[in-house]
Amino acid sequence: MLNTDADTPELIYEDRDLVVVSKPASLLSVPGRGADKQDCLWRRVQRTHPTARIVHRLDYATSGLMVLALNAQSHRALSMQFQERETDKRYQAIVSGQPEPKTGEVDLPLRCDWERRPLQIVDHEQGKPALTRWQAVGTCAQGSRILLFPVTGRSHQLRVHMMAIGHPIIGDAFYAPEPIRDLSPRLLLHADRLALTQPSSGQRLEFESSCPF
Repeated sequence: MLNTDADTPELIYEDRDLVVVSKPASLLSVPGRGADKQDCLWRRVQRTHPTARIVHRLDYATSGLMVLALNAQSHRALSMQFQERETDKRYQAIVSGQPEPKTGEVDLPLRCDWERRPLQIVDHEQGKPALTRWQAVGTCAQGSRILLFPVTGRSHQLRVHMMAIGHPIIGDAFYAPEPIRDLSPRLLLHADRLALTQPSSGQRLEFESSCPF
């Protein structure tokens, strides 16, 4: 049964080992520092699933699919899947301009910009490897709709990579120049597909979340 509480993330799937939910935009994945940053997806899921444990995260501004483990064994197994890149993730975004060609990849190492945390920057000497594949699938009034396939999972990876190739994501308050930032009240980035292996059965599970923009 899907949750109806407005503060409860949409429940996509659940079994004895895991739950998959759709995180709304403008919500932390885990608590931050300070009393004003305690509301987060993890705490909201724990209201209905008290044993839920975080496996991976989405940015505060990003919406879409997240999986949480319900016991220690599934937490280890799912965490390993993300670490070993055995999950499949896809995002949708609206970016500025019209990328040419229509498909490509961005292979640029990233690290934290320590003086402007939490921002990330491209750094060919000290950055960690980061790879994103992308495909443009249409145009709209604001720019182009693209599908993003992150091979690695660095913080802000998709946002920095799109900015780096001259097509920042619409509504990105961190990386887009002001006119592009102001085209949308939210970041137009949504995790719309997630595939993983069920820890107990070994069955491959695939989930989808409708893109809200």
